[in-house]
Amino acid sequence: MRHSIRRALTLASVATVSAIALAACSAPAADSGTDSGDFEPITSIKLQLQWLPQAQFAGYYVALDQGYFEEEGFDDVEIIPSGGDIVPQDALVAGDVDFAVAWVPKVLGTLEATGAELTDIAQVFQKSGTLQVSYKGDGLDTVAGFEGKRIGSWGFGNEWEIFAAMAADDLDASSVSITTQDFSMNALIDGDVDAAQAMTYNEWAQILETVNPATGELYQPEDFDVVSYEDTEGAMLQDALWADTARLEDPAYADATVRFLKAVTKGWLYARDNPEDAAAIVYDAAINAEAAFPVGPVHQLWQMNEVNKLIWTGADFGVVDSAAWAKTVKGALAAVNQDGLNLITAEPADSAYSNEYIEKALAELADEGVDVSGEYTPIDVVLTEGGQ
Repeated sequence: MRHSIRRALTLASVATVSAIALAACSAPAADSGTDSGDFEPITSIKLQLQWLPQAQFAGYYVALDQGYFEEEGFDDVEIIPSGGDIVPQDALVAGDVDFAVAWVPKVLGTLEATGAELTDIAQVFQKSGTLQVSYKGDGLDTVAGFEGKRIGSWGFGNEWEIFAAMAADDLDASSVSITTQDFSMNALIDGDVDAAQAMTYNEWAQILETVNPATGELYQPEDFDVVSYEDTEGAMLQDALWADTARLEDPAYADATVRFLKAVTKGWLYARDNPEDAAAIVYDAAINAEAAFPVGPVHQLWQMNEVNKLIWTGADFGVVDSAAWAKTVKGALAAVNQDGLNLITAEPADSAYSNEYIEKALAELADEGVDVSGEYTPIDVVLTEGGQ
C-alpha cells in the first residue's frame, strides 16, 4: 500500500543544514515487541547523512516518500544532509541527531580519539565501493603501482582504505603523494593526480559521463585502469547506521531504534525492487535542494543500481558480518598515513557494533509478512553526458 506524506524541503547551501522533514498525521506505532507501558514512545527523530541528497541514501528518502516511518509511529522525521560541514558521528555524539550514517573506519577513529561510545546498529553497505582510477597504461592497476605516484583522495577519512591496502602490501605510506581532490574526476582529467579516488556509484559514473576529447565520445571503462579496494586487504565496511550506545539503555530509544530500522529496511527493500522509482524519488529530493551534485536523473539511476549491488549481497539486510568487521578493524589498525599517524591503535569496544536491533527489526518484519530475503538483480543503465 502506498502512503502519501507531506514533505517540506529546506533549501540551504553546503555550509548550512538542509533537510527533508516529514510532517504528517500521527499513525500508531507498529508493535515492536517491547512493552511501551513503561515509557512514552519516541515519535520524532533526526537522521544525519554524511553527504548531500543522492541515491546513496535512497532507502531513507524512500521511507519518507512511502510513509514507512509513519507506519512505525514516527510523525516527525528529519533527514539532514551534509556537504562536508557536518561530521555525522560528531553530530550524534553531540546529541544533535538520533541516528547517523557513516563509514565504519571513520567512526572507529572518532571513538578512539574522543572516548565516545557509538554502536553500529545496521551495516547497510556490505561491500566497499571505493575505486582508484587511472588512465590505461599508466601502471597503476595494482596497489603496488602507487609508489612514487600522486594518489588522489577526498580526505575527511576517505583515505584510510588507501593506507590499509598499502600496509597489506608492505608499502611505505610516505612513498606516495596523497593529493586532495574535489568530489569529481577533474583532478584526473586535468592531470593533477595520477590516480583519482572514486565510488562505483558516483565519481566512476562521472568520468564515464564525460566526453573524451580524443574521440569526441564519452569515455569508456576500457580507457582506464581501476583498483577496487573490495578486492584488496584494505577493504573496509562503509555506510552503516549508528546509534548512541548509552542511550540504547533507555527502553524508549531502544524501541525507537527497532522501529527506525524497520522503516529504513522497508525503504531499502523498495529501492531494491523498484530502482527506477527510488532513483526518481531521490532525484526529486536533490533538485529541490540547493546543495546537491551531480543530480542528473540518469546519474541517480546509475547510482541506485550500483548502491543496490553493495547492499544486497545475499546476506541478511543490515546484519554486521563478523568477518568483515574483523577485516575492517585489522585494516584500521594497520593503516598508517603519509605523516606516520595511525587511524586507531587498539581494538574498538565490543559495543561498537550490535546485531541485536536489526535482527529484532527483521524478525518483526517477517512476522508482519514483509519478505526481507532476496538479492538484487542489476538493471542496465546507459550513461549520458553529464548524467542528464
